[in-house]
Amino acid sequence: MINMIRDFLLEPVILIGGIVFLGLVLQRKNFETVVRGTLKSMIGFMIISVGGNIIAQSVTAFGEMMQQGFHMTGLILSVEGISGIAVDLYGSDIAIIMVLGIVVNLVLAKITRFHYVFMTGHQMLYMTCMVVSVLRSAQLRGPAFFILGSMTMGIVMVFSPAMIQRYTEKICGNDTIAVGHFGGITYLLAAWLGKIYGENSRSAEDMKFPKKLAFLRDSSIIIAVTMIIFYVVAARACGSAFVESELSGGKDYLVYSVSQALTFTVGFVIVTTGIRWFINEIVPAVKGIADTWIPNAKPAVDCPVVFSYSPNSLMVGFLSSFFGGLVSMGIMIACQVTVIFPGIMAHFFCGATAGVYGNSTGGRRGAVIGGFINGVIMSVLPEIFLPFLGELSAQHVTFPEPDIGLVGIFLGKYIREIGSIGTLIILIGIVIIMILIPEMIENRDEGEEWFQYDMNPALKNKEKEEKK
Repeated sequence: MINMIRDFLLEPVILIGGIVFLGLVLQRKNFETVVRGTLKSMIGFMIISVGGNIIAQSVTAFGEMMQQGFHMTGLILSVEGISGIAVDLYGSDIAIIMVLGIVVNLVLAKITRFHYVFMTGHQMLYMTCMVVSVLRSAQLRGPAFFILGSMTMGIVMVFSPAMIQRYTEKICGNDTIAVGHFGGITYLLAAWLGKIYGENSRSAEDMKFPKKLAFLRDSSIIIAVTMIIFYVVAARACGSAFVESELSGGKDYLVYSVSQALTFTVGFVIVTTGIRWFINEIVPAVKGIADTWIPNAKPAVDCPVVFSYSPNSLMVGFLSSFFGGLVSMGIMIACQVTVIFPGIMAHFFCGATAGVYGNSTGGRRGAVIGGFINGVIMSVLPEIFLPFLGELSAQHVTFPEPDIGLVGIFLGKYIREIGSIGTLIILIGIVIIMILIPEMIENRDEGEEWFQYDMNPALKNKEKEEKK
């Protein structure tokens, strides 16, 4: 009986359903809404696992073709793909850490000046998948596993939107909303570089973009086209004999490669459908809890919230980011290291957002530089933190978001060098800094931010002139 109760409570879909149920009840929703929301979130979480299984099978064949044809390992940037696989492997741990991370986020939003409540549920899920994978690969178990995981999640969910808020406010024209997307470090870098190198550059919004590029916003079509190209190139490289004898069971190698590419796309669509069901229910639930406990909470929402303000900038940023990924891929092939294949959706969302932030300070030049730097970083970081991913490092698909990569490197490196206790002390120190010295990130009460002042000599010169 005790084992049955324990298994019931630790079942990931039950935990997810529980948090949604609580949030809807706190909002005093009617019985029908509570039941529908709870069940849809649970079904969506299970759908993610199913899609992850499909993607895992298709990328295994891709990895074998890459190894045979080019004698190197290749990884596709697809956060949906790697997260689906992670949910299938570590579902219970992911559910627990995600729920505890939400709690830590709410606590930090309550006790610090950074009242950011992270509302982008799928990004939350992706970061949790990475954190759990890194902690599991470091052989952490028990209380240390859950404390480190939840604190990491809570801190990054507050810190990521906070560090770019000054630029988000400039783009949106108000301070009522924040961006909750784990590309924050490259968005900050894009805005900073745009300020330095984009002087006198006209806004990307003055450009006219061809309407023919609108198809790039259809995610399933562009994923299918990209994957077909990747799989066919890999199949051609290793030859028909290998594919037909070792992988396809006699089916024509080109037909097989196209079918595997489409299988990847089907897995992607299934995962994103599950995420949509899951997120559509858990986000209102978390908001219900936040509104009850933190009346002045500032929602951190998905990056497309800034797209409508700069539609041209997002296309410039996306194309520049994808080009940066292609350049990085070429260098990796030449150096005979693990090759990171650019993922269209990853470069679209992160690259486009970097373009918007770069344009906000440096016009079209800032958008190009911001997007390109984002593309390079998204290729380099996965290469660095790959050894920390444990079982996921062999899946031929990986996490693209820059913040996820940085957090993965931090956790993987410090847990191995100073242990779980030392890493926990660092996290506690970060929390203390957030409570006692908030000016390090945003100081809206006293003049210009330290970051802007120190990194922009023009502000110092202006101050000197005013004193004279």
